[in-house]
Amino acid sequence: MNQDYIKPDNWSIIEEGFDVNRVKSSESLFSLGNGAMGQRANFEEQYSGPTFQGSYIAGVYYPDKTRVGWWKNGYPEYFAKVLNAPNWIGINVIVNGEPLDLYTCKSVNHFRRELNMQEGWLSRSFTAILKNGLEVNVSAKRFLSLDLDELGAIQYKIIPTNGDAEITFQPYLDSGITNEDTNWDDKFWDTSSIVQNDCQAFIEAKTMKTDFYTCTYMESSFSINAKPITINPEVQAANNKVVYNYKGLIKQNQVFAIHKFGGYVVDSNHDKSELITVAKQNLEVAKEKGFDQLLEEQKASWAKIWEMADITIDGDVKAQQGIRFNIFQLNQTYLGKDARLNIGPKGFTGEKYGGSTYWDTEAYCIPFYMATKDQNVARTLLEYRYHHLDKAIENAEKLGFKNGAALYPMVTMNGEECHNEWEITFEEIHRNGAIAFAIFNYYRYTGDYSFIPEKGLEVLIGIARFWQQRATFSTNKNQYMILGVTGPNEYENNVNNNWYTNYLAQWCIEYALENISQVKKEYPSDYARIMDKVKLSDSELKDWKSVSDNMYYPYSEKHDIFLQQDGFLDKELITVSDLDKSQRPINQKWSWDRILRSPYIKQADVLQGFYFFEDQFDDETLERHFDFYEPFTVHESSLSPCVHSIQAAKLDRMDQAYTFYLRTSRLDLDDYNHEVHEGLHITSMAGTWMSIVEGFGGMRVSDNKLSFTTKIPEQWSAYSFKVNFRGKILKVNVSQAETNFELEANEAMELLVNNKLITIAPNNLVTV
Repeated sequence: MNQDYIKPDNWSIIEEGFDVNRVKSSESLFSLGNGAMGQRANFEEQYSGPTFQGSYIAGVYYPDKTRVGWWKNGYPEYFAKVLNAPNWIGINVIVNGEPLDLYTCKSVNHFRRELNMQEGWLSRSFTAILKNGLEVNVSAKRFLSLDLDELGAIQYKIIPTNGDAEITFQPYLDSGITNEDTNWDDKFWDTSSIVQNDCQAFIEAKTMKTDFYTCTYMESSFSINAKPITINPEVQAANNKVVYNYKGLIKQNQVFAIHKFGGYVVDSNHDKSELITVAKQNLEVAKEKGFDQLLEEQKASWAKIWEMADITIDGDVKAQQGIRFNIFQLNQTYLGKDARLNIGPKGFTGEKYGGSTYWDTEAYCIPFYMATKDQNVARTLLEYRYHHLDKAIENAEKLGFKNGAALYPMVTMNGEECHNEWEITFEEIHRNGAIAFAIFNYYRYTGDYSFIPEKGLEVLIGIARFWQQRATFSTNKNQYMILGVTGPNEYENNVNNNWYTNYLAQWCIEYALENISQVKKEYPSDYARIMDKVKLSDSELKDWKSVSDNMYYPYSEKHDIFLQQDGFLDKELITVSDLDKSQRPINQKWSWDRILRSPYIKQADVLQGFYFFEDQFDDETLERHFDFYEPFTVHESSLSPCVHSIQAAKLDRMDQAYTFYLRTSRLDLDDYNHEVHEGLHITSMAGTWMSIVEGFGGMRVSDNKLSFTTKIPEQWSAYSFKVNFRGKILKVNVSQAETNFELEANEAMELLVNNKLITIAPNNLVTV
């Protein structure tokens, strides 16, 4: 049974009523981020019930030593942990000597929480009766500034409603926190100083091993009935914590408010000796602007993002809420401002998976950022991989590969592999192909070839070298095979000839050869520089060609389909529809041994390949494979439903496409996989965007032009989206009757619509 407590709303995520069993799920769903830092939606006041406290700083991590009872060559020494950072949001509230704690209150009524996605803020309000009988009304609002991305702001108000009360606000900073996810319970943070200065406090702490120097800071101000007051605090400072006590004698129905500013400054952006100075400057700016002005600026910044990124859906509130939630969380996670950062699979919402970079970025996220921002953001993501090329070569060397072969990591923070499940670390090598595909996809969409001679070709050569060396020549079949792999479908480990992996390997080699030839012809100086560096010989190129020309693909004559892998038809082929619902999700109900022997597919590898390379297969072939694999797919990967939605739309199966769309867009809101308490599925949210734009909108790039074959689910009356294509912004509006195209540009644009060429003039509406 999926959860169903989030209220349908076009622009907000809303929870009404307090339930201790929902706290951890809501902490994920209502998370905040601004690209530089983020936090789960923990309460400001103390909460003694089950909770997952989490605040995170982009790029700050800890190399948690791998926990295995055995060691093999090439095994990663550590698993990079996204670090739970010092907590600055805390404000304990004491009422007549008793802590306000929703877990221990006599009653909590009128509880309401709202994440306003249009304006970028989180609010919470409730009435509570404490054990001492006092009743209070509380309202809180907070946000993380997009413009000043080292700063967050909190407004917290309390009203005693059945008597006068002595109320103490205790804003604090705490660097004595631990990770929810840790191998050895290591101490991750070393606090070096706690500095107090009037209403300001600062904790300087560095990470163990990685030596990230940080300063967590805060300052608070107060008012009664909106009139500013000055309260001199009592200060308590311990080894890792500083607490300020501000007492007020508050009459019945008076509003006692605290405004707290806080955040992080890090030595990756500032000199480590200047961190407190920079924090003080941030607080000065915050005080000068004040909470209300900062909030107005926040609304304006989000309005600018939504102007380009919004997708509207008319007639289906849950579908509308779902897509906006996905777009909002993607922008909270990554804004393309810092080339050192990437898009972590949990963003700032949890710690599961570790690392900041997976193949998800290249396979799913780059199209979203290319179309809703500009090509520079996507190019920055590709450059991130170029800067890690030496580490990718090192990763391959550890596994015995030579001569500049590059294996990009499954999980990384700095280019080094740090994932420590052997069947993924050593075997899920398809990730290399996603990186090559992203280079191709970037050029196809932007028309900017310059990245390839400047940086991309070196990446493609390293990847092609890896594939040529990873292939094994079978004298039995007289073809090349790729043995012992795991495809995107992680419910089949250590299989031979995963079709998707073999197909990608062949394509990567061909694509590298094609670009070597083009760069040689059109960019001779770049070609000379690259060849001098990589030392590529004619005999090596022959070896590549031999592998790509003679790649083996597992195939079933009986079903006329490519097989997931050699042994797929040896399984007991019972479809998902015949699986007892009480056994789902199987990854939480079954042993791993049972899953590996089953035919059930976490995400369909073959269909992922058809998604990447759809122009190499006709619709009839797609349909045959879709009909064979969909019945065995349990969609227990967050990356699965979006691809199926796109392909179902392509096949005119709109009911199926719509069902998959709802599943991908509301994966976390409705908690399909029963794991939202661990954090959100950020990278798959880009797939949700693709399921509308590429699925229902049918957007492709064909012959250097945008092409559309628009469709609309019967549940919707209309939908619209914008894309930035080569510096021209095109708005597409689809209704049940027609499709309108509107161009924001200085010159006309040619489009293919239902395979017919149309020309659209600037600021002109064309109806099809």
